[in-house]
Amino acid sequence: MLVSETKIRVYYEDTDQMGIVYYGNYARYYEIGRTEMIRQMGFTYKQIEEQKIALPARSLNITYIKSAYYDDLLTIRTIIDTLPKVKFPIKTEIYNQHGELINKGETVLVFFNALTNKPCAAPDFFIDKMKEFF
Repeated sequence: MLVSETKIRVYYEDTDQMGIVYYGNYARYYEIGRTEMIRQMGFTYKQIEEQKIALPARSLNITYIKSAYYDDLLTIRTIIDTLPKVKFPIKTEIYNQHGELINKGETVLVFFNALTNKPCAAPDFFIDKMKEFF
């Protein structure tokens, strides 16, 4: 299992008039967590794309538990509990500065060959790196 944690601060631009994080921003927070997880694995999205592999989203499921507020310090926990094949399911949990779970969900990405414009198996270099965590 691979678990990555990234801390982010809620900025004013992330909130509505009541100082509460706008619900649409959670998808961006999930993306931040995924990007940093891949960086912690030792490569970047850009390096994956240079191999002519794209990772478009197939689905996104979000459960809102509690609100986050302006200036909160959030922890984005990104979890991969299965080795990806063509589909790449990624679980996300977001905690506030008090350690309370405020949001959870799952994003399913798809490995996509940019040359053929078709889904493909996860590349070997990616799977080899992932196996270090399983």
